Amino acid sequence: MRRAGEPVLRRVLHLWWRLSRGLTLGVRALVIDPDGRVFLVRHSYVSGWYLPGGGVEIGETLGDALVRELREEGNLHLTGAATLHGVYLNARVSRRDHVALFVVRDFVQPAPPRPNREIVAAGFFPVDALPADTTRGTRARLAEVLDGAPVTEHW
Repeated sequence: MRRAGEPVLRRVLHLWWRLSRGLTLGVRALVIDPDGRVFLVRHSYVSGWYLPGGGVEIGETLGDALVRELREEGNLHLTGAATLHGVYLNARVSRRDHVALFVVRDFVQPAPPRPNREIVAAGFFPVDALPADTTRGTRARLAEVLDGAPVTEHW
């Protein structure tokens, strides 16, 4: 049932964001732990596993948004600088949606995050054992950062 409603929900949300923001800008983080595993989240409102992240709020820097989203979605706290990997047009969502991807290697996670209304599951996964429904965009960004695949400008 959730999958059937996703296209409508996305359109409604992006219509609201378009009216309230004009251009949408988000951040995502490719968080890599010392064992080479990557942190992924599953949202309550869309199917699949994603890199953690979300929208940049009015008056917020990309860095501020990244810190906030990592804490909210993963109880992840930066202990060093995140590296900007690229900025992408996410035209599958809207011709106005852009995503800045950061690579995070220096962090602590005091405790695993608890499921909530937005994030129903989260965890670290070996790159060769990702959940089957890891999204296409997530897999493409992993290939760029970890395997040296060509960087594109589209999510």
